[in-house]
This record gives sequence, structure tokens and C-alpha cells, in this order.
Amino acid sequence: MKHNVGSFDAAIRTVGGILFILIVHHHFRSWWALLGFVPVLTAMLAFCPAYCLFHFNTCAQDADHTDHSHHGTHSSV
Repeated sequence: MKHNVGSFDAAIRTVGGILFILIVHHHFRSWWALLGFVPVLTAMLAFCPAYCLFHFNTCAQDADHTDHSHHGTHSSV
């Protein structure tokens, strides 16, 4: 399974899913609160099936912000 959920996306999914669980459980005392585990699980796995269907990938955002200075690309002069 190739990762398609970046770290910022995963953080938003985790916070949103937990808030959904807490709010729905507190106000409605319903099993619908369990749906909040879907975004939390996709964040933990770093894979979203819906992103796969629509060819989305938020991992590329992480690659733009990484430090490439420690990848053995030093040349000897």
C-alpha cells in the first residue's frame, strides 16, 4: 500500500476524527460517533482509499519541505 496521506493531512484527519467522536458521542450518544475512527485510521495508515480513486496525494507536500543536505550527495573537490 503506497502512502498518499501527508503529515499535515494526517494531523488534520486525527484532530477532526477525534473531535467528531467526542462531539457526536457527547450530544447524541449514538454509534455514529464510530465514524470518527475512519479519518483517524487513514491518518495512522497514511493511506486513504478515496485519495487513491481520485489520484490525490498529499505526501508530495512533505517532500517539498524536507532537508536534502544529509542524503550523501556531497562531492569531493
